Amino acid sequence: MTKKSVPASPQIVHIPAAGATGSTLSKEQKAFNRFTKRISKLEKEVADFREAATHLRQRVQNEYRPLQQQHNDQRAALVRVLDHAHDEYKLTKTERDKIVDIIVYGCVDLLDWGYDDLEPIFDKHDPPLSAEETAEAEAANAEADAQTAEMMKQLFRQQFGIEFEADADVNTPEKFQAYVAQQMAAQEEEFAAEEAQRAERRAKRKKSPKQQAAEEKKQAEEKNSTKAVRTLYMDLVKHLHPDREPDEAEKARKTELLKQVTTAYEANELLTLLRLQLELNRIDQAHLENMAEEQLRYYNKLLREQARELEDALQAERMDLSAFSGQPWYALTSPAAMDLDYRRQKSQLQAKIKQLAAEVLAFGHDPAAVKAFLKTYKIPKDGPGPMLVSLPL
Repeated sequence: MTKKSVPASPQIVHIPAAGATGSTLSKEQKAFNRFTKRISKLEKEVADFREAATHLRQRVQNEYRPLQQQHNDQRAALVRVLDHAHDEYKLTKTERDKIVDIIVYGCVDLLDWGYDDLEPIFDKHDPPLSAEETAEAEAANAEADAQTAEMMKQLFRQQFGIEFEADADVNTPEKFQAYVAQQMAAQEEEFAAEEAQRAERRAKRKKSPKQQAAEEKKQAEEKNSTKAVRTLYMDLVKHLHPDREPDEAEKARKTELLKQVTTAYEANELLTLLRLQLELNRIDQAHLENMAEEQLRYYNKLLREQARELEDALQAERMDLSAFSGQPWYALTSPAAMDLDYRRQKSQLQAKIKQLAAEVLAFGHDPAAVKAFLKTYKIPKDGPGPMLVSLPL
């Protein structure tokens, strides 16, 4: 979705609680006020969120990334001192096994971060498999992949009605995904063809007078809604046409305003056009108060759609930031929440760096410190897990 610009200080478009006659607001007038208020609120939320997200990305790049580098530097130093302790200190077999677990399973990702000098240490504590061991591992993996594929076949057969051919090669996740994608595409194509046939039959079927009237009413409303926006647009274009302005400064101002008008028209942003009309004195408050109910109904339909698009835009901003930060979108719902989460993560990372630096210094010359540390460390039973994981930002 294209990101829309939001006015910095939007003109308030609102029908007062009492019109010129002193009467109360009608249903459509109340809806108009509700939608314009909602849109104004959403525009501010989108603008504030974008500004905060941009600022957060800058802070991550300028502040957090260097901290991540420091963190990995200390983790690499920890690998070196623990490798030295493994070979030189008087340790028990259990203590040495713990060191191997920390190095091999907790810090192996450092190779992906460019610490190539650590590769001999990892190879020493986790030597490459022999040809026989490699063959056994490949056989075990193939058997596990086949079992997983069979389970997934049952799942997709039950949930999506996909039938797998007897000779279908789906024994790896990649092959399985490709086969399923092909079958789903075939299903969608078949469904689309059937839906097209049904639509063609519906089009040929003679409509009842009631159905015909409803369809004509819908088409008329869509036509009038489009006409309503175009009327506002053409009025503003005529007023702002720069070719009719002799003053260069005023010509430049009108050219910029005309760009805003065109952008709003192409995006079907009725409220933006109404704001510009108020700002340029093309309409006044009395015009809004005395607007016909039928016209308001067309306007309200467009305003409802504009509000929905802004809600989608705000959610898209949250999802983009979630993908960048690794945090769930519902944890990043406001600039204040984003700032709090960032400061918390930054503080945690700084504390980890400080702790690692102290441990590296102590482990380098004090076997007792290494033993005390290893005493508190337990090898995970449910499989390897990263130690001192870098934060997701």
